[in-house]
Amino acid sequence: MTDLLQRIENTDWQLMTESMHQNGYAIIPNLLSKDECDALISNYDQAELYRKTVVMARHRFGLGEYKYFNYPLPELLQSIRTYIYPHLSSIANAWFKALNIDISFPSEHSNFLQQCHSNNQQKATALILKYGEGGFNTLHQDLYGDLYFPIQIVLMLSEPEQDFTGGEFVLTQQVPRAQSKAIVLKPKKGDILIFNTHFKPEKGTKGYYRVNMKHGVSEVKTGKRYALGIIFHDAEK
Repeated sequence: MTDLLQRIENTDWQLMTESMHQNGYAIIPNLLSKDECDALISNYDQAELYRKTVVMARHRFGLGEYKYFNYPLPELLQSIRTYIYPHLSSIANAWFKALNIDISFPSEHSNFLQQCHSNNQQKATALILKYGEGGFNTLHQDLYGDLYFPIQIVLMLSEPEQDFTGGEFVLTQQVPRAQSKAIVLKPKKGDILIFNTHFKPEKGTKGYYRVNMKHGVSEVKTGKRYALGIIFHDAEK
């Protein structure tokens, strides 16, 4: 884990912060090794690791499957969640301050989880997603309760154009009184994509306003696509 934590700390967080403020997303390249990605994929069928399996088609979420991890999380996921959060909490606080929202996020993730648990949000939200040919995920937001953290991350576990084709990550920005803007991203195996969970501030002529965002996955044309999502708030159920 020491090597992973060093990789997190060596990330250019100023660049990540600027990208988040401007775009609502940022990519940390090559944060995970091939072996770390493959190990997460190989554990997909270990039922004891997960608390819940969701078949997307049953809920009209798309076509594919995802599984929520149980607590305690695997050490790799717990470390990423714990040590990336402080870099993101300052971004989240700047966003809410710009929008005059009277909410402040603590600098340590454990303190934020205490707030979640006091709000009856106690279930793990880290999840691994699997798509086969034809798989996709409809546009959505991962909120899970009244208390949520406005930034989340995805770890890409498969290599685009090798393990699968299609399956791009899609973000949409809904500007008030305007058409939605679509952003299509293709993170590589081992990359971490940081993105907005709900909304971000955008500066206009009269100050800052909310830009609502959703995310999803376009249709996988061939192969299998695995990814792992880390949401920093817990869920009610």
